[in-house]
Amino acid sequence: MKTLKQVACGETAKVKKLNGEGPVKRRIMDMGITKGVDVFVRKVAPLGDPVEITVRGYELSVRKADAEMILVE
Repeated sequence: MKTLKQVACGETAKVKKLNGEGPVKRRIMDMGITKGVDVFVRKVAPLGDPVEITVRGYELSVRKADAEMILVE
């Protein structure tokens, strides 16, 4: 499996697992990123941080450190 950070711009991936503990994992889940949801990578900043994604019909920017905690398929 790969992380959300490794997904190329313009690709869609399905979330398989969330790593992280406590408040960090809860914050990711509160943004709508949960197991089984499809995530479309819209843009990646020139230095790779942040990653702009579309999840559940809305746009979201995710830091590189948080994107590494999201395992996708």
